[in-house]
Amino acid sequence: MKITAIEVTRISIPFDAHRPQPDEQETTYNAASPSLKRMETLLVKVITEDGLEGWGEAFGHLSNAVTEQALVSLVAPFFLQRPVPSTQQEIAEVMQSAEQALHAFGRSGPVRYALSALDIALWDLLGKLQQKPLWQLLGATRHQIERYASLVSYGNDSNEVAQQVRRAHAEGFRTLKLHETHPAAIAAARQALPPDADLMVDVNCPWSREQAQAVASELRPLQLGWLEEPVWPPDDFLGLSLLRKAGVPLAAGENVDGDMGFVNLFESGAVDVAQPSVSKVGGITSALRVFELARQYRVKVVPHCFYYGAGMLATAHLVAALPTDIKMEIPWVTFEAHLYPTLPQSVSFSLSDAPGLGYEPDPAVLNDYRLSLTRVNQQGVSRHV
Repeated sequence: MKITAIEVTRISIPFDAHRPQPDEQETTYNAASPSLKRMETLLVKVITEDGLEGWGEAFGHLSNAVTEQALVSLVAPFFLQRPVPSTQQEIAEVMQSAEQALHAFGRSGPVRYALSALDIALWDLLGKLQQKPLWQLLGATRHQIERYASLVSYGNDSNEVAQQVRRAHAEGFRTLKLHETHPAAIAAARQALPPDADLMVDVNCPWSREQAQAVASELRPLQLGWLEEPVWPPDDFLGLSLLRKAGVPLAAGENVDGDMGFVNLFESGAVDVAQPSVSKVGGITSALRVFELARQYRVKVVPHCFYYGAGMLATAHLVAALPTDIKMEIPWVTFEAHLYPTLPQSVSFSLSDAPGLGYEPDPAVLNDYRLSLTRVNQQGVSRHV
């Protein structure tokens, strides 16, 4: 059985973050930005000659057009007419072949994101071929997982931050993550929550080593679960390792150079928590390599996940394969429509027993919120808006 077509769909769904809405959406590439009122994603469907379909998701948000081009021009043609892998080892082998063939175009960035989507789709197909849910294929002994709330930014408004974390906690979330950068706003969140609530902060690589040291010293009394990506550039592993001495646990990994980038991260002693992002790192295959590396270096893994498509579903199955205290990150916003209407929305939920990822995207949502649809097959490329 061969791969006969690959479809690339970009969608954009409005969301409500329960904050003042901007008059216009700015061109920002951070999905947690206060200026955003829609969240875009890029979905990939791999179609076989027998009509079987597997779904993946690539990173990109507002730069998805670049990832889309990498898929259409480079990645999809590589996989067309290849046999559908029937084992995990065969997926690993074809993905390694693709990475080697395309490495000159970047071992991270849009090409890697595109490969991530293909890998996820191949795992979805594998589950459907074997009639097993992904969590079983991954050897998970549980299928009940808990979400944690990843809040958007509220512009470092202390009062607004305090109000929002109280609202999230009232919804049942016991673990929350901020996207604020001012110590006062972070302190306001900590004060608004009960002592047993876990609080983390993702600051998205804003500071020099010296600036990060100063802020970390201010944050130390807040007993954060972690401080995420505090240093620019994100691959300043020595800077991160020095910052760990400030006494605040550090998390990173979303922006490293594929799964091999974690080797340098771990060997530098740079983090307390590793954060592979399945739609960026190279898919499920690469995420599993990171899991094994983390076990060797005795580093905790908590996957990054600011997605709502197949990458989000893949993350849920990966979390099920990790220790029971690991929770799944979700964007804490209210979407206008749900891509997976049957997926439970509760803080804790059970993964489906259905094969593969367990859920199929709603065709109506794909159609109503579509920005573009591109189909690649042996006849060429056909585009629809």
